[in-house]
Amino acid sequence: MVQGAHPTVAVLERHLTLYRRLWQASVFSSFVLPVLFLLSIGIGVGGYVGRLQGVDYLSWIVPGVLASTVFQIAVGESTYSVLGDFKWVRAYHAMRATPVGPADMVRGQLLYLVIRATVAVVAFLVVVVFFGGLHSPWALVTPLVCAVLTVSVAAPVTAFAATIEHDSYFSLLFRFVVLPSSLFAGVFFPVEQLTAVLRPLAYASPLWHGVELCRAATLGRAPAWPVVVHAGYLLAWAAVGFFLAVRAFRRRLED
Repeated sequence: MVQGAHPTVAVLERHLTLYRRLWQASVFSSFVLPVLFLLSIGIGVGGYVGRLQGVDYLSWIVPGVLASTVFQIAVGESTYSVLGDFKWVRAYHAMRATPVGPADMVRGQLLYLVIRATVAVVAFLVVVVFFGGLHSPWALVTPLVCAVLTVSVAAPVTAFAATIEHDSYFSLLFRFVVLPSSLFAGVFFPVEQLTAVLRPLAYASPLWHGVELCRAATLGRAPAWPVVVHAGYLLAWAAVGFFLAVRAFRRRLED
């Protein structure tokens, strides 16, 4: 650990040290799988779909796969690892015996996930360039969009993971939140094709707002909703989630 490092930086360093030893386990899900998925669906299925909203299906699905990958990273790294560090490893209890506070623990976790997501996004964009999937220099903004999406998803999930005692609750989270969001948040088809009853559920998902911002950036055109609305919604999720996570950490560490 860097001597005299800020407590938040110390937590971040701990996460990066662990990831440096275990990064091979995430290569397939974070890098290889999204590219294979893009090629199989974007090019394979895209040959049958044709053009969608004025662009080829590969270009249309690129931002959806990009945001969905970040979404999966944010959820996956905020569930079992957070509960495990409380219940089994008790790493957070060890941190509490130092000058590291609950807010530092949450900030360090979120910063680590932002770094994870940014690396995955940049690697994905480099591959997509060779397939002509980017149509605007605004695509350079997508790492920032994905960073905000990461925090907006990871913060509330971290808060949830810090309040439960059994990992069986994660099955409910994946089944009733993560899977529907991935399927109906505009990743594979426009949400306008959903029924009027289901459409508000898609709008409520942070993933949809992230997809819309990424799609606007990679295609170089304004989204149907104002950019400030999408960004504000994601920032609201991030702020509320951070507050709830810090409160959940503090309460659990006091038990």
